Amino acid sequence: MSDDFYGAFDREYLRDAFNRKRTDDYRSVFHQDRDRVMFTTAFRRLQAKTQVFQAGEYDFYRTRLTHSLEVANIAKSISVWLRRAEPAAAVDPDLLEAVCLAHDIGHPPFGHAGERVLNAVMDAYGGFEGNAQTLRILTRTVYSDADGQRGGMSPTRALLDGVLKYKRLHRDRADETNHFIYDDQAEILAFCFGTQDVAAELGGEAPNQFHSLECQIMDHADDVAYSCFDIVDGARAHFLTADKIKTWSKHASLDDIQRKYLDGLIEMLGNGRLQAKMNQAVGDLIKAASLQPAKNFMSGRTHRHAWRLVVADEAKRRIKLYKALCQDLVFGSSALQQIEFKGAHVLRGLTGALFDNYLGTRREDGSRNSAAPKVLMAADVHRLVCAAEGEPARARLICDHVAGMTDAYALRSYKRLFDPDYGSISELV
Repeated sequence: MSDDFYGAFDREYLRDAFNRKRTDDYRSVFHQDRDRVMFTTAFRRLQAKTQVFQAGEYDFYRTRLTHSLEVANIAKSISVWLRRAEPAAAVDPDLLEAVCLAHDIGHPPFGHAGERVLNAVMDAYGGFEGNAQTLRILTRTVYSDADGQRGGMSPTRALLDGVLKYKRLHRDRADETNHFIYDDQAEILAFCFGTQDVAAELGGEAPNQFHSLECQIMDHADDVAYSCFDIVDGARAHFLTADKIKTWSKHASLDDIQRKYLDGLIEMLGNGRLQAKMNQAVGDLIKAASLQPAKNFMSGRTHRHAWRLVVADEAKRRIKLYKALCQDLVFGSSALQQIEFKGAHVLRGLTGALFDNYLGTRREDGSRNSAAPKVLMAADVHRLVCAAEGEPARARLICDHVAGMTDAYALRSYKRLFDPDYGSISELV
């Protein structure tokens, strides 16, 4: 079935100084990819990272972990639906699940607020981007040995291509502040496509719009998951009520189709059927996807680039409506803005302290203090940072450490450094 869809080019895995040779295994390479993602600390940490509300706020709100699991299941349902019309598009379910489970592992604590803070503090060292960090984790830092040395999971080309939503390098971002990968990931990009210059091969097309079929399915599943389920979580937290939505609609620019779905949403809230009806909406949005053949510089080499996912216009408008509602009434609320502000403040303070300590504070004459840094991070991370050559390398390792923190761990770390009444020698760093 899927054996005809994938060739040796798709199954080839990354081999370099950070990624070892794989041993023979009873599982397919994509099955191994899925397992390697699922059984990592980076994936498990998603259970305590913000999705909409801060992780741990209430038991039933979604986290990055539950979101990733939902995206994976929706994506597999999309692939089953697509094969009804196009049997040749036999997407491997293990590969697709690996892509979806991995797509958010690069996100830092405190959601997009944390991402913006780390991008700002890393501006002089190549920036920070959640998608680029996902790629870095998979290929450079997901495993560590007894000496604290890091390594990648030897991911397949198809997995790397599947998680690569963005293919523009940081140095080519122009006026854009996000949606890039790191400059030192150019070789990984070349591995993904078998060419050193993806931008040249694409011609006039935007590199960030060029996606494999698995990436396209993941992206649509991601849209479906957070547009529908953020509505449910927002209603449970009383940010979305029938009255608030009616008031919002008076000033919103909506077309007739969106008005129809807005009226339906108000009715769901009124009769207590929101959860069941939004589950049904997920099914409708899954069936709004279809495939068209695609021609590009990769379509002759791999079936993964020979198809384009098409989402019906009405479904796109519905998703856009749900996103706008959540953006204005949930994310735009004072309660969430305050939490976001606090999270950003914590990460700025924490990262600033670590940079000052490990990169060296500047004296008034502009020189740097060469005193040995204090041990402000776990011992293995401290040794790794101190052993790194050059300021950019140290900064990136500190950023890795902070980005990998859960919300709660970041708060505890901040308190240990700045709160005089918090912490004791008996507590773990």
